[in-house]
Amino acid sequence: MRLRPLPISSLGAVLVIALMTGCAAADWHPRAAPGPVGTPGAGFLPSTPPTPEATISPVEGSWDSVHPSPGYRVVLLSAGDDPTVDTLTEAVDDWAESEGVELRTVDASQNHIDGIVEAMDLSADLVISVGNDLIDALATVSPNHLDVQFLVLGAEIAEPTANVTAVDWTGASFRGEGLGASSTFDPASFTDDRCAAAVRAGVAAVLTGLSGTVLWID
Repeated sequence: MRLRPLPISSLGAVLVIALMTGCAAADWHPRAAPGPVGTPGAGFLPSTPPTPEATISPVEGSWDSVHPSPGYRVVLLSAGDDPTVDTLTEAVDDWAESEGVELRTVDASQNHIDGIVEAMDLSADLVISVGNDLIDALATVSPNHLDVQFLVLGAEIAEPTANVTAVDWTGASFRGEGLGASSTFDPASFTDDRCAAAVRAGVAAVLTGLSGTVLWID
């Protein structure tokens, strides 16, 4: 059967649809990350500027008034399928939806290094890492890409550079380097409320210039 050519009007409609689809799926481009909306409450910032790799303990809830700018771009980088990863992933998803964040996901379970590179190549404002399996790979990659901001939830890099922020609590704090989980590691500590607080506290730290530190949120 011979196909008849589409009339000009139909071709135009197809072209418009294709252009609209292309715009919707357009890649992010590198840019200067937008600043925060709002300021942290009392007890969030330490009285003196923290030293690199310092651990700080902000007052609970002092991060609640800090929000990302509309259209803030985040990549959720994950590895593993244990309940702690699932709970952190859900916390990030919920936060992104409530804040109007543009969120993309990368599953690095099969190849940690390749997954991190894929996440970096997306040109996000922030890469959020969940899953202990990623820590050693992040320790290798992150010092060589200081222009990329990483936020690690429920774990930390032993010697972070200024572009790696972490949020920990009693029951978390995995540090990699072949040491295995801490003797205090407790999956039950990864509650919905604590993981939600970890996301908001960590993002507030990045947005307000406390990157390169570890936030302890017990």
